Amino acid sequence: MTAAGTAGSTQDEVRRHNVSTLLRYVHVHGPTSRTELTSVMQLNRSTIGALTADLTQVGLVREEVPARSRTAGSGAGRPSLVVCPRPEKVYVFAYDIGVDYLIAARVGLGGSILDRRELHRLRGDYALEDVAAHLGRFTAEMLGRAEPGSVCVGVGVAIAALVRESDGQVRYAPNLGWVDAPLGRSLADMLGEYGIKARIVVGNDADLGALAEHVRGAAAGSSDAVYLTGEVGVGAGIIVSGEPLRGHGGYGGEIGHTVVNPAGRLCRCGARGCWETEIGEKAILDAAGHPDGPRSTVSAVVAAASDGDARAQAAMRHVGEWLGIGVGNVVNIFNPEVVIFGGLLRDVFPAVEQQLRTTLLTTGLAAPREQVRLVTPGLGADSTLVGAAERAFAPLLFDPIEVITGLM
Repeated sequence: MTAAGTAGSTQDEVRRHNVSTLLRYVHVHGPTSRTELTSVMQLNRSTIGALTADLTQVGLVREEVPARSRTAGSGAGRPSLVVCPRPEKVYVFAYDIGVDYLIAARVGLGGSILDRRELHRLRGDYALEDVAAHLGRFTAEMLGRAEPGSVCVGVGVAIAALVRESDGQVRYAPNLGWVDAPLGRSLADMLGEYGIKARIVVGNDADLGALAEHVRGAAAGSSDAVYLTGEVGVGAGIIVSGEPLRGHGGYGGEIGHTVVNPAGRLCRCGARGCWETEIGEKAILDAAGHPDGPRSTVSAVVAAASDGDARAQAAMRHVGEWLGIGVGNVVNIFNPEVVIFGGLLRDVFPAVEQQLRTTLLTTGLAAPREQVRLVTPGLGADSTLVGAAERAFAPLLFDPIEVITGLM
């Protein structure tokens, strides 16, 4: 990571770029000494000092003397100040909307979750107004616990749906029963009641899971990654050359609807033999003979297979085989460095890993197959929530001074 302007950049543009680069680095890496920032950004000490002063003045960072220097004698020399993000002063709201849960969190600059609320309930077609009301209640509770003078700089929302990101319109969320639901507008109205005027970004959960794992999780340091998420359906978030691949309109990554078995079962999308009909939740529960109900979960099937239940073991073999077929396609098409198994696939992966790898030997081409790592999320179950927060922080990290002064 270096700080530099492009040819023809004005002095103000170069400074904005450098301020952005510095803040982004401490946001991702945490407290960082001026010496390290000088090396990473390839700028001189005085420039780093000036950039830090700009960020300190608007309350985004603070500087501290290293702890060991505070206890050292007078001969210790002049210590390099440590630049720290200020999560208690600057935060975003992150919402994760699932088919049977709602999660809301207040996430501070630097990525720390400061406050969190969760609601788990039976599955059903919940009205948009119902979801917005619950999130509004959570938001009010968390605002009441925020430090006086702190500011919300963004709102990010993750949902398993086709989303028009320009305005947060949910074009299609089959497991919630939503078609063309104005989620972004409804949340803006709700947040406006609490005086929150920060930008709202609604994104597909798999895309946001990929973002989080690329910034802070199992794909950190990797330029090409695929994050697979499975709940009722299956989706993918794709990182290519360090950038998200979302497609024209932002609807890419619906990998669960690639047809892998034309003679297979009818999918809820109307096609036959989609990948998610072979590895999704319903496929796993049906193969294991478990009824599709609130007490029957994929993790229970995995546990039963581990305990020797023959039908559960057969279900795991079925999933492992089809997972290997689909991952082979992913590897051949995208040549990722890492494939991450999120959502319910995080529970399934350890039970089917060996079979998946065996199947991949015949479905994946040798050259890309030999390069890929298959892993579970570094952020556990929070990948999509953290991704929503990271997307919400994006405008601030791009132009810190402009955004923060506009909200203060």
